[in-house]
Amino acid sequence: MEAAKVAAPPETCALCARPLGRRIERHHVLPRSEGGRETVPLHPICHRAIHASASNAELARLHPTLEALLEREDIRRFVAWIADKPPDFHAPTRKPR
Repeated sequence: MEAAKVAAPPETCALCARPLGRRIERHHVLPRSEGGRETVPLHPICHRAIHASASNAELARLHPTLEALLEREDIRRFVAWIADKPPDFHAPTRKPR
């Protein structure tokens, strides 16, 4: 008799906390160019939203943690907007003007 397989809980996005879909990108919380090594899993759209809102230098200086990044108004609005979308949802990401 075969042992029952326990399904692992779906991995979640470090930014929006939704289950991850087929495509997963790794984000350096502290940019590699600034010495960062730790990565976290993100949806591609969440990863693009982060980099559209701040440069690597700004991420390192002002938002070196995900908690600090989530204090940005534009990121909070994005996370609220994406909350009810399916895991593989995609939409164009635009930089603010």
